[in-house]
Amino acid sequence: MLETQLPKMKTVVLNVNDSEYQVDIQPYELLADILRDRIGLTGTKRGCDYGGCGCCSVIVDGEARYACMTPVMRVVGKKVRTIEGLEKDGKLHPVQQGFIDHFGFQCGYCTPGMIMASVALLERNVRPTDDDIREALGGVLCRCTGYMKIIESVQAASEVMSNGSKARGPAPPP
Repeated sequence: MLETQLPKMKTVVLNVNDSEYQVDIQPYELLADILRDRIGLTGTKRGCDYGGCGCCSVIVDGEARYACMTPVMRVVGKKVRTIEGLEKDGKLHPVQQGFIDHFGFQCGYCTPGMIMASVALLERNVRPTDDDIREALGGVLCRCTGYMKIIESVQAASEVMSNGSKARGPAPPP
């Protein structure tokens, strides 16, 4: 009789949002599952589970990555940032504030992925063109918006991050 055995659990230390988590994992487990189900960081959304929507985007060592497609073993020894790790000392990240001020979301499901992809872009290019923004966000699908408010949100964050100026929200209705 042939017996199949699951690989043994392995204890690893993950650096997520500048905190260390000791987690027992199977070698085949995916980062999205570990973040949500073991660490309790549910801001990383699972939309499709096959890399087609980008809702699960996180930042790994400065690069946006789909958590649903990333084996957790590939992030051991690296720095992972999730949407929960952007706020510092009670102050939202400029991209988060930009999305609020410029209505860059509707249902909100894709918003964590959009924000994380935007942060990764602005950390490597604080003055992106509209085409740069579109390219960086091309892997994150939004089913609700026409993307214009999202692009405006990233542009506003770019202004804040590049010169420290206070971003202005849209004009009030007449």
